[in-house]
Amino acid sequence: MHTSTERALGPPRIPSARHVPTIALTALAPASWGTTYVVTTELLPPGHPLFAGMLRALPGGLLALAITRALPRGDWWWKATVLGALNIGALYPLLFIAAERLPGGVAATLGAGQPLMVAGLAVAMLHIRPTAWRLTWGVLGVVGVGLVVLGPQARLDAVGVLAGLSGTATMAAGIVLIKRWGLPAGVGPLALTGWQLTAGGLLLLPLTLGVEGAPPRIDADAVGGYLWLGSVGGLVASTLWFRGIGKLPVGASAPLVLLSPLVAAVIGVALGESLSAVQMCGFVLALAALLAAQLDSPKPTGRWGRDRPATARAAETESRAGDVREGETR
Repeated sequence: MHTSTERALGPPRIPSARHVPTIALTALAPASWGTTYVVTTELLPPGHPLFAGMLRALPGGLLALAITRALPRGDWWWKATVLGALNIGALYPLLFIAAERLPGGVAATLGAGQPLMVAGLAVAMLHIRPTAWRLTWGVLGVVGVGLVVLGPQARLDAVGVLAGLSGTATMAAGIVLIKRWGLPAGVGPLALTGWQLTAGGLLLLPLTLGVEGAPPRIDADAVGGYLWLGSVGGLVASTLWFRGIGKLPVGASAPLVLLSPLVAAVIGVALGESLSAVQMCGFVLALAALLAAQLDSPKPTGRWGRDRPATARAAETESRAGDVREGETR
């Protein structure tokens, strides 16, 4: 028999039915980003991360502006610039630097830590405490990815590690800021994506011209790689991602980035690599963490009282915040 302060926990609750299609569409974004490493190392000319980031951002951003014909208004000029700098201008070249200087496994493991960074920033900026359920699975997700992609031959390059961690941090900050600011009235995710891609691309343009310049030779493979990263991996994926961030609770959207290293591992297998038993266990663990993070925390059975656990109160607050922001974006 449970007292008023001791309540049994029920099973984890499945997400609301209206969230399932959003989760599926949002997941396509990090799944497509899982191709970045193989495209960068196999198709693109080396030593030009700024050029690759600029081409991935600016053309798609200008196309989105042409389609939506919507420009920022009021304080959204500086907000779009900040988001563009974090999610595009800083993130893209940092990802390419990490991809060039680190084995894909090391870079992927650094990126897998993003849900934990998002959880920390959400406390400071959104006043949303991470639930014990999602925090635990966030840690297990990093462990799972590490088991899949880290091997005994993994080398650690200081510049590459710093770039990978910085890219993860900038994207985490961008996720939390989008949740904090939402979308201005009458503006959809494609317009928001266009603002960010354009702002980020314009920030990268002078740096690219002044520091790197264009690669001396761009062959057909490189053209295909740039087109893929700029279209599917850029405009399309970013639109789905920013749409999902606006609709899903922050604790549910951030763990979806675990799909990126998992897709990269599957591509490696398709190209002839094999997974050991330990790697397979890590793959299953990371996939389980991704799926478990979409579930709401278990809540005590029976009536709620003032003494309900803090983690449950945090889950309720986070869910309400996600629903409110979903309504604001419609």
